[in-house]
Amino acid sequence: MIGERSELARCSDDGEPNGTAGKPMLDVLQGEELRNTAVVVTRYFGGTLLGTGGLVRAYAQAVKAGLASSVIITKIRGVKLRIGTDYTGLGKIQYILGQKGLRILDSEYADNVKLEVLVPENAVEAVRSDITEGTNGQASMEEGERCWFAQIDGQPVVLEEFTDRDK
Repeated sequence: MIGERSELARCSDDGEPNGTAGKPMLDVLQGEELRNTAVVVTRYFGGTLLGTGGLVRAYAQAVKAGLASSVIITKIRGVKLRIGTDYTGLGKIQYILGQKGLRILDSEYADNVKLEVLVPENAVEAVRSDITEGTNGQASMEEGERCWFAQIDGQPVVLEEFTDRDK
């Protein structure tokens, strides 16, 4: 299933009786409302004939077991926001980021503090506004690379930088 709205969905029975492998697997994926997902199930014949109903159950259960063992993520459009501040503004910025559930990707402590934060694209203006207000305009902010990311176990993980088709 490919696309943000699963525009392209394909399945194959690949030698199994018609409608006993690909369609049951696709039905499980569609039932879970997953997108941009591919599943491959390999079945080795063990000598027992399952019949069409048994094949349908076996393939559907294989996909369900695979999904239960997987980490399912939501891809988010994001911006790496670089923030510069003096030490007096650091606590306020950390508080604002914490309230918004944003994690600091990188930090550099010297004469001033430089932070790099991954912000969902639709929240950048609100974050900038809150930091500007919280530091009385003393913090500097610059938008860096745009990327796709996901939250996995509470941590932001950059998946890929934007390509021309993403912009």
